[in-house]
Amino acid sequence: MSQLARRLGLFDATMIVMGGIIGSGIFINPYIVARQLRTSALILSAWALGGVIALTGGFIWAELAARRPQLGGQYAYLREAYHPFVAFLYGWTLLLVTQTGGMAAVAVTFAHYFLDATHLEIADGIVAILVLGFLTVINCLGVRAGSTAQNVLMSLKIAAITAIVVCGIVYTGHPHPIAAVVLPPLESWGLLKAAGAALTPIAFSYGGWQTSSFMSAELRDPRRDLTRGLLIGVLGVVILYLAMNFVYLRVLGPDGLGATTTPASSAMQAAIGSRGGNLTAIVIAISTLGFLSQGMLTAPRVYFAMAEDGLFFRSVAFVSRRTQVPVAAIALQGLLAMVIALSGRYEQILNYVISSDFIFFGLTASTLFVFRRRARSDEKVGYLVPGHPWTTGLFIAACAMIVIGTVYSHPKESLVGWMILASGIPVYLYWRSLGPRVKT
Repeated sequence: MSQLARRLGLFDATMIVMGGIIGSGIFINPYIVARQLRTSALILSAWALGGVIALTGGFIWAELAARRPQLGGQYAYLREAYHPFVAFLYGWTLLLVTQTGGMAAVAVTFAHYFLDATHLEIADGIVAILVLGFLTVINCLGVRAGSTAQNVLMSLKIAAITAIVVCGIVYTGHPHPIAAVVLPPLESWGLLKAAGAALTPIAFSYGGWQTSSFMSAELRDPRRDLTRGLLIGVLGVVILYLAMNFVYLRVLGPDGLGATTTPASSAMQAAIGSRGGNLTAIVIAISTLGFLSQGMLTAPRVYFAMAEDGLFFRSVAFVSRRTQVPVAAIALQGLLAMVIALSGRYEQILNYVISSDFIFFGLTASTLFVFRRRARSDEKVGYLVPGHPWTTGLFIAACAMIVIGTVYSHPKESLVGWMILASGIPVYLYWRSLGPRVKT
């Protein structure tokens, strides 16, 4: 990790956290949630619950960052707390499913909004490949170039969301009621099943803050900046998401929200006319680039660490002398994301990601118990998770419930994701037989 340049600060860390969360999810997934939960109160409650889970996760990762600021994030937390085998399976799944799959899904969504706004007759897969290739090149130019691009795009996203919220509140002539709803019986199995299915797209929409931990080696003061950036960034996103869903429901109503696959554009069109809908589609298409840029900026550091540990191709650890970034790892991720973007529908990719990603969310959160048990009595951390161990335990339980709900709703897609995860076992054994002994 010492080969990488420390050039990022608190603002960069906060934008990386927010950029890792706000991709396409808030602009498309609300309609999936509305089709499952058909009242405004339930829809907003589900998004609030997702926000609580994400904020709890942010608390946990903030303490992990304070305890292990130099290690390079989630991969290293798993390696140090448990075993290189567990860390490798995480990195392997990140490369083949969770990170690249999420980026592919967002790239396809970008293409959808872009073509909806421009009316060009181009296959969405081609557009997705072009944008992934472009951002791969940008991030190979250096961590400062990649971070600056991501900061600009994140700022555009915040401005776009704020504009949608303001227009939805100010210009809606006949708003739909939010509070005047009748709730179905809480003991209903159908309601529980629907809530479980709704949490899958919500979890996908809130995910991504953990990838900021990959940048520890390139933050000037990772203990301070990453901890604060996690808390500020996750809380900011929760507020923005709840505001967006409030506006969707106010403008479209639950039935209207469930009837459209482009909620933001439909809400703006209903509020200020066809120009507003077209303009929003363009802004959202541009804003999704921020998530892709953030993914190109952060996750390759894990593949770099795997190669440094002797658990992957040594060439993936190559760092450009001029730019001081792992260009081989960045290029590898970009290529695989392009392949996945052409391999299936958005819903399929989404469920490959969730069923695997939340397994490692729960495992990583559990490392906090290990690090606290190993800590010296005089060790000063600077930040502790409020309510631990109860809040940490609830987060782990929530991760387990999301995995169970995803498997129940999408068993075939989940099985595919787990098969990819399991494929890392022989690969790990192969690399261990060839490479040097890694950290344990």
